[in-house]
Amino acid sequence: MSYTSPAVPPGPEPPEPVSADPPYRAGRPLLTQSWLDVAFLHWAADPADVAPLLPVGTEPDVLDGVTYVGLVAFRMDRIGWFGLPGIPYLGSFPETNVRLYSVDARGRRGVVFRSLDASRLLPVAMARAVFRLPYVWSRMTVRHDGSTLTYASSRRGPGRRRGGRCAITVRTGEPIVEPTPLEHFLTARWGMHSDFFGRLLYLPNTHPRWPLYRAELLSCDEDLVAAAGLPAPVGPPVSVLYSPGVPVRFTRPPRSLAATSATT
Repeated sequence: MSYTSPAVPPGPEPPEPVSADPPYRAGRPLLTQSWLDVAFLHWAADPADVAPLLPVGTEPDVLDGVTYVGLVAFRMDRIGWFGLPGIPYLGSFPETNVRLYSVDARGRRGVVFRSLDASRLLPVAMARAVFRLPYVWSRMTVRHDGSTLTYASSRRGPGRRRGGRCAITVRTGEPIVEPTPLEHFLTARWGMHSDFFGRLLYLPNTHPRWPLYRAELLSCDEDLVAAAGLPAPVGPPVSVLYSPGVPVRFTRPPRSLAATSATT
């Protein structure tokens, strides 16, 4: 009598490589935009603190056993849908987000947004309704003074969440010729994970390589991280970077990840 062992469900796939280029070819764009004048601030975090805040089906993405909390301020520019030209006013506004780093069972690395503050009410309402993203309407400014940039935001409206202010000033420095593995890990993220009506949503994006610069944090007064349900940062960030920005395309998830990176 022959015996056939029961089928064993496949285990999780290894994470895709940390790469400055997308690990897949981009499909037709669902959404286009540019991220300009980007300031990346990051603090190290215990994966145990981050795990309960991630969507079901993901876990903290780690580098050398450590995960990170990102506070990222920038100018969103010309959001466009389905290949149509970007909208100059409604699609252009300052934004500041608090984000975590995730990986799912298929090995897809991504970010999870705990909050996204933006200054245009209509895009905020659409992103909350269509993608179930935690956008918040805020008063925001981005000011240039030579090599110094100041990003300021405060949440508005009667239903604003507890906390919700942020004032960051950075001074940009020299370009980074060869980013470190950590700098790639924190900036070269090729998708977004979120909870979509109880199901895990993965939305990939592609863009050119980040032009990265060293940056010095001159001041940081914020409570967005704590308002997002995370321990308030202790001490200065472990990484402060600046980029003039990149054009970005969000697409449908690819059927499979390519073994090697590809750009389009």
